[in-house]
Amino acid sequence: AGTGKTETAKDLAAQLGRAIYVFNCGPEVDYRTIGTIFNGIATAGAWVCFDEFNRLLAEVLSVCSIQYKCVLDAQRAKAETYAMDGVTHKLSSYGCMAFVTMNPGYLGRTELPESLKVLFRPV
Repeated sequence: AGTGKTETAKDLAAQLGRAIYVFNCGPEVDYRTIGTIFNGIATAGAWVCFDEFNRLLAEVLSVCSIQYKCVLDAQRAKAETYAMDGVTHKLSSYGCMAFVTMNPGYLGRTELPESLKVLFRPV
């Protein structure tokens, strides 16, 4: 806690001239909200930093892995569109990026599912 994880992501985005949006995660955030954020960054070509990502509920984290994988698969395939929840969305040619920060070991924190760990690189 307090080591500059979020600030590092924001500084990287600033140095590369990319828009980044920071969202503080908590147990009240549901999978629809996270899906909307993923759709927004994918369409706009922006970055997102989910602060304290492991505060989300386990079932929300599980759905997040599916949602973000849809976006990543479309980017890797250099597709112009992608489908999420049965809706086709336009994919920005600029690409998008998601960062997560976590403070493990605190009360109320959830262990990330393996399906989500493989989508993010630990730093």
